[in-house]
Amino acid sequence: MIEAPERLPERDQAITGMLPNVPFDGWTKRALRAGVRDAGMAPDEADMLFPLGSVDMIETFCDLADRRMAEAAAALPETKLSARVRAVIALRLQQNRPHKEAIRRALAVLALPGNAGAAAGCTARSVDAIWHAAGDRSADFSWYTKRAILAAVYGATVLYWLRDGSEDDAATLAFLDRRLAAVGRIGRTRGRVSGRIDSVLARLPRPPGFGRPTAMGDTG
Repeated sequence: MIEAPERLPERDQAITGMLPNVPFDGWTKRALRAGVRDAGMAPDEADMLFPLGSVDMIETFCDLADRRMAEAAAALPETKLSARVRAVIALRLQQNRPHKEAIRRALAVLALPGNAGAAAGCTARSVDAIWHAAGDRSADFSWYTKRAILAAVYGATVLYWLRDGSEDDAATLAFLDRRLAAVGRIGRTRGRVSGRIDSVLARLPRPPGFGRPTAMGDTG
């Protein structure tokens, strides 16, 4: 798990306060100072809260969105894991709907070459938060494969969502359903292929002594 940015109530409060200004001023100190003022905080706190600048603000916003999503997801009805993953992503999109332009501007900042590490970190933390909110607690090798697959699905869904003008994200959710269905088909196909390969291998002739238990001390 990639370490989250520093978590302080004052940083969360400042990010919440600045979000309405980001569509106009971007992820800038100007937007931050306005947000700090609107949140009723001391203006001189702006420069101290986010010493690393825009990327620090964006990472904190993403982490705050992860935490809010996880908290709200606890109330989702108990269903199978795949349905909960879909429900958690839908919940996150709903929560972020008022901040769509701020997210679009955040992606533009993270797309700069020097910010590739921060972009990867935000994606990795969000995908992990989605799986955890959905109830996945795996610790085996599938932990990596499931998160890599969901990162691709989630990233494509967010880009589609940014162009979706519907109020209820209906088109985006249909897009998400298609992506998840495609992943499911790939998984089922892989399982069938693996089963067939094992079946074929089991019928192949084996060399004499292949797989024969060897007695202790037997040198062959």
